[in-house]
Amino acid sequence: MTVASHGDSADGVVQDLGWGRLVFGQTFSDPDQFGNALRAEASGRRDIGMYLDAPHVFVALHPHEFFIDPSFTYRLDFGRTGEFRPPDVPGLSVRTVQSKEDCAAINHIYVQCRMVPADVDLMWNNAHSEPHMIYLVATDDETGAVVGTVTGIDHADLFADEENGSSLWCLAVDPTISRPGVGGLLVRSLVDEFATRGRSQMDLSVLHDNSGAIALYERMGFERVPALGIKRKNAINEKLFAPVQEGEGLAELNPYARIIADEAIMRGIAVEVLDGKGGYLRLTHGGTSIVTRESLSELTNAVAMSRCDDKRVARKVVSDAGIRVPLGRTATFDDADYEFMAEVGSVVVKPARGEQGAGITVGVSTPEDLDRALAWAGKHCADVIIEERCEGEDLRLVVINGKVIAAAIRRPPEVVGSGKHTIRQLVEAQSRRRSAATHGESVIPVDALTEDTVRDGGWELDDVLPSNERLVVRHTANLHTGGTIVDVTDDINPLLAKVAVDAADAIGIPVTGIDLMVPAVTGEEYVFIEANERPGLANHEPRPTAQAFVDLLFPRTAATPWAWQPGPVEQD
Repeated sequence: MTVASHGDSADGVVQDLGWGRLVFGQTFSDPDQFGNALRAEASGRRDIGMYLDAPHVFVALHPHEFFIDPSFTYRLDFGRTGEFRPPDVPGLSVRTVQSKEDCAAINHIYVQCRMVPADVDLMWNNAHSEPHMIYLVATDDETGAVVGTVTGIDHADLFADEENGSSLWCLAVDPTISRPGVGGLLVRSLVDEFATRGRSQMDLSVLHDNSGAIALYERMGFERVPALGIKRKNAINEKLFAPVQEGEGLAELNPYARIIADEAIMRGIAVEVLDGKGGYLRLTHGGTSIVTRESLSELTNAVAMSRCDDKRVARKVVSDAGIRVPLGRTATFDDADYEFMAEVGSVVVKPARGEQGAGITVGVSTPEDLDRALAWAGKHCADVIIEERCEGEDLRLVVINGKVIAAAIRRPPEVVGSGKHTIRQLVEAQSRRRSAATHGESVIPVDALTEDTVRDGGWELDDVLPSNERLVVRHTANLHTGGTIVDVTDDINPLLAKVAVDAADAIGIPVTGIDLMVPAVTGEEYVFIEANERPGLANHEPRPTAQAFVDLLFPRTAATPWAWQPGPVEQD
C-alpha cells in the first residue's frame, strides 16, 4: 500500500509514476487531505486525482486551484467480456520491462508522442520492486526495438480495492512504426495480465476528442463510466482548463510556423500573423521586429537563399569549401546523360529547384527509367540534375547560428504485410497513421512513383503482402511523402556535425537543414546532398530547435543554452 512512505499523505494512497502521481480519491476519508496530496505536485509533473466521491463539489469549492479533466473514463468488465487473450501479431512481441534501458526507450516514445517524460530510475524501481505496477513493452521481433508501451496498476494489490479493479495508463506507440496493431496488442496484453490475476475490471482515461483511441476501446468492449479525473491548474495543464484564445491567424498556422509562434509567445515576444496559410509571422520585441516564414527569416540573405534554392549552386559552393559531393551533372537530355548513368551505375534524378521531395526519382539504372525520371523532374523544373546514387542513410542535420541543434535519420516509407491486406490497403492505412502523427503533414501518395517502387520490389499494389514481410513503397525519405524521422542527435560522429556547420558557413546561411548521405551516423564517411533554407523545426521535437531559432532572432530573450555540441574533431 502506497501511503505516507511516498511522501504524500498519512491518509490515502498515492502512486508516483515518474511523469506525475496518481492520487486515489477513494482511499481518502477527508477531501481536504486529497487536495493537499494534489497540492504537493512537483514542478513539471502532471498529477491526476481519480475516484474521488463528488469530484464536481470538490472542484467547485476550489475553482482557482483545480479543474475537472476533460477526459472520459472507460471500463472493461472482465466478467461480461469473458476470455480476452491477446492476439498473435506477426513480428511483434510483448514483455515486461527488463532493464533501465527499456525504461529509457519508454521515455523516448513518450517524448515522440509529446507526452511528459518520466524519471527512468523511478520507473525501473516501480517495475522490478512494486508488484502492483506493470510496465509492458511491445518489441519488433526483427530489430528488438521497443515500439510501444503501456503501464498498468493493480488496485487490489495496491490498496485492497473493494471493486477488485485495475487501471491502464500511458499507452504510447512509436509514431514512426510501420506495423499496425501495436496499441491494441498492448491493451489486450494488459487485460490478459489483470484477468489472470483475478481482477474484475480495468479502467482507463482518454481525452474526450481522441476519437481514434475511443473507437479502439469501444471495439474492445470498454464502456464509459461516470468516474472523473481532477488535476491541479499548472502550466502543463493550462490548455486543458483555460484553452488559449487563438489570436488572429494562429489557428491557420502549420506545425512548422506554430512551433515558432508558441516559443515566441512564451517569451513575451509579440506575434503577428501576416499570412497564416503561408506561415508568415512578424515577431516584435524591445523595438526589434523580424518577419519569418516558418524557420526562414530576414536574417537569411538573398544570396544564401538562392544558393540553397538551386541544388547545382549549393553543390559547387560546398565542394569549393572541401566538402565531398556525389558525382553529378546537369541533364542535357541527350546521349551524355545515358553515358553518365552507365559510368556510375545507378543515379538519382531530381529538379535543380524544388522541395519536399517533389520530382525526385531514386535508383534509376535503365534508359527507359531515365527517360521517365527526366520527364518527371522536368515537370517541376526545366533544369534537372543527375547524380550518382550513394548508398547509406539519409541524415538531416539542423544547423542554427553555427551549431548543430538536432540530427535525424530520414527513412523512406514502408509497410509490413499482414497476409490479409493488399499493398494498396497497407499503404493507405500507413498513410492515415503518418498523417495523424504529423497533423496532416505526412502522407504517402498512391501515384506512379509508389506503383513503380512497389513493382521494383517484385509486387503490384493489389497483391497481398505476406505476413511480416517489409516492403519499401517509395525510395525517397522525405517526410511529406510518408518518410519517417529517427532522432540520432546524441549518436552522430563529431566530424559529420563539423561538415554540416562548415557547409552552412560556406553557403552563408544562419538556419539550414544540411542533408548528408552516410553509411553510418557514427562514422566519418559522407557525401553532401543538399541544403534546405527552411527546415521543418517541428520534425525534431523535443530537440530545442524552435528555442535555438528564437535565440538567434532575439538573443536577449534566451534563457538557457542549446543542449548539444559535438566533441573535438581531429584535423587531417
